[in-house]
Amino acid sequence: MADALRAVIVDDEAPARALIREYLQAHPSIQVIAECVNGFEAVKTIGELHPDLVFLDVQMPKLDGFEVLELLEPPPAVIFCTAYDEFALRAFEIHAVDYLLKPFGRERLDEALARVRERLKVAGTAGAESENAPPAPATSLAAAARPAGQYAERIVVKDGANVHVIPVERLDVVEAQDDYVEIRAEGRTHLKHQSLAALAEALDPARFVRVHRSYLVNVERIARLELLAKDSRVAILHDGRQIPVSRTGHERLRELLA
Repeated sequence: MADALRAVIVDDEAPARALIREYLQAHPSIQVIAECVNGFEAVKTIGELHPDLVFLDVQMPKLDGFEVLELLEPPPAVIFCTAYDEFALRAFEIHAVDYLLKPFGRERLDEALARVRERLKVAGTAGAESENAPPAPATSLAAAARPAGQYAERIVVKDGANVHVIPVERLDVVEAQDDYVEIRAEGRTHLKHQSLAALAEALDPARFVRVHRSYLVNVERIARLELLAKDSRVAILHDGRQIPVSRTGHERLRELLA
């Protein structure tokens, strides 16, 4: 069918995937082109196949649903399918088409598909995102992935076909690089499409300090501070790297270490 929507089902539970596929049999205009059992597989498959629609579970092994979307540029239209209602608000904040709470029936899925069609109709061509609901930027997705009041425990980075999951305790320093950040952890560097301000907001300020407009540092990695000139300082990390420290950054460190 020329105007068929190409869909991917992502869920770590086989019965859940089978149920969605069964319900979709009543919709010949939806073509299921792949199924994925975890977040890593989803990122790879969606990145390669570029589906119009993804049925996406939230809590899965390896990567959760929000982290999957964070690694996709641009993310496709998404219908979240989950047994947990606490993620609903955050899902709609990042322009999810719908949020199906398990267990859901055929009629509820039909409603979600009608919303997908309406969104794509507004956009003018099947498979395109609505102008009224643009894809959420990585900063919004990263924020949505965290429960309210909690800080990120890991950072996900896509490098070609590879996905790296970096626990925050392994971070050494993060440097702003135009629209990206360069993340240095355990002697390796990774580029992530995200602003330094957004990443700093995601991390615990008691552990990570923005010591300069271009640098965010893990406090535990700082060996000492050295004064170069009046109001000019550098942080010497345990690996010997020198990071410039602004006046504001020094005040933040002093307050934290006092």
